Amino acid sequence: MIKAIGDIGGGVQPQRERTPVRRQSRAAGRCEGVFWRRTDRQEVRRIVMAARRYELATRQPGARSGALGSIALEILELFANLVDFRSGRLDPSLDTLMRHLKRSRDAIHRALRALRAHGFLDWLRRYVPTGNEGRGPRVQQTSNAYRLALPARALRLLGRYGQAAPMPDDFSHARQSRADELEAHAKSLSLSELPLFVIEDDRLAKALARLGANIDKKRESASQTESPSSFHSMAN
Repeated sequence: MIKAIGDIGGGVQPQRERTPVRRQSRAAGRCEGVFWRRTDRQEVRRIVMAARRYELATRQPGARSGALGSIALEILELFANLVDFRSGRLDPSLDTLMRHLKRSRDAIHRALRALRAHGFLDWLRRYVPTGNEGRGPRVQQTSNAYRLALPARALRLLGRYGQAAPMPDDFSHARQSRADELEAHAKSLSLSELPLFVIEDDRLAKALARLGANIDKKRESASQTESPSSFHSMAN
């Protein structure tokens, strides 16, 4: 009787399905705390205004658009209405952008890349669990986490409108408190945990985390080795 392929040679296990998640994606709910930052309506409007002037300044004679394009400006306008000022949260899906803007997926992709290339936008790719317990992928891609930005070359185009108003004392205090919390948390982490918290490049962070774990183990081993001799010295 012919055996099944899996029974030959000690049982060859079927290959696992590749996880349909893009490179450098991070777990949603665990990566945004440091990435997102608090903002306000005035700052967001300055970014939109600077992008409009940047678009005009980079438009060549006879060209229909500048470095960004009209769809990129539409996306910034939409993001200005979607961003949560208190937390900085901004994570609409591509389907949401397509529905609001009535633009194709490819057009939105190109506009997002232009905004990022010229410094008006950054994002983190994210994934979430699928809930699968059997065969099939355990995680799946979800919407990006976006963050608006104002590049220096565009800020100069605003002139006096680019000068930020003094921040309220409560805003400054909250921002300083947040910075102190992040610093205290970073100091509490071990060498194996710290890279995962402060480094955005997942591959580099994991490599440094492994190195840190080895250093932590050597320190712990050295500490355990020294403890008995220290005890005997004190006893004598």
